[in-house]
Amino acid sequence: MSIPFIDASMEPHLDWLELLQSFKRGHKFSRAEIADSFLYRGEDTLLSRAAWIDGLGALVKTATIYPGNAKHDLPAVNGGVSLFSDRDGLLEALIDFHLVTKWKTAGDSLLAASLLARPDSRNITLVGAGTVARSMHSAYCALFPEARFTIWSRRLNSAKALADSLPRSTATDDLAAAVAGADIICTATMSKEPVIQGDWLRAGQHLDLIGAFRPDMREVDDTALGRARLYVDSRDTTLDHIGELKDPLARGVISKDDIIADYYDISSGSFTRPDSDAITICKNGGGAHLDLMTSAYILEKWRSIQA
Repeated sequence: MSIPFIDASMEPHLDWLELLQSFKRGHKFSRAEIADSFLYRGEDTLLSRAAWIDGLGALVKTATIYPGNAKHDLPAVNGGVSLFSDRDGLLEALIDFHLVTKWKTAGDSLLAASLLARPDSRNITLVGAGTVARSMHSAYCALFPEARFTIWSRRLNSAKALADSLPRSTATDDLAAAVAGADIICTATMSKEPVIQGDWLRAGQHLDLIGAFRPDMREVDDTALGRARLYVDSRDTTLDHIGELKDPLARGVISKDDIIADYYDISSGSFTRPDSDAITICKNGGGAHLDLMTSAYILEKWRSIQA
């Protein structure tokens, strides 16, 4: 039997809200076994992530992150995804890396927003103007169809270019005002220093933190962490690996007890907004178990089309 390669042509058949339901079902299985390895060469990263969920399957995803590729008009992030059968361990599918990454990354933060953001959220600020910001616009529109977007980037021209290509979007060079005026703030940068200051935040906001994936990266400052109620997509892939939390944990700014819940706590009802005035932060670590859930969803949709 030939192994299918599922490419980006599947994208029109995918649905953000269906993916959220797949994530919720996936987290009802036993907790995933996850193994991550990181190799570094200067600014470049080789990241291999494996996940096994008993009853769902296994996956290996390898990513190369080369920030300098932008100078050569090449994607900064590349890699490959292999999905294996839970029943017999056979390779079930090879799936386009960028397809899986887009839907996993944006779907991850969308799930957090669906549970933590106020349902009446209308103003969304995207911090960063790259591929992830574009994906988040698409994802948020599925959940908040009347939302308006403000886009900030260190290069105003990049923010304007993205805003001009997306509906209901405007660019700004005033990040503090864009944060203060937002119901949802989504950060998708490569920053090693916090770009969001806690003093800018106001009651009732939700922050989706995506960009920091290395131990030396931060997107929000200590004040923001201290003011907010803190959540993560997975304790196993965030607390000891990502600078956003690893650094302030090491310095005693926050403790592990301050992390209220991860997605495995959805069924218990603890992954929820505590009250309308709370500031909530969810750190998107994007572990391989979420790649596995996303890939299983994509394969299921592919099979339904082939039937």
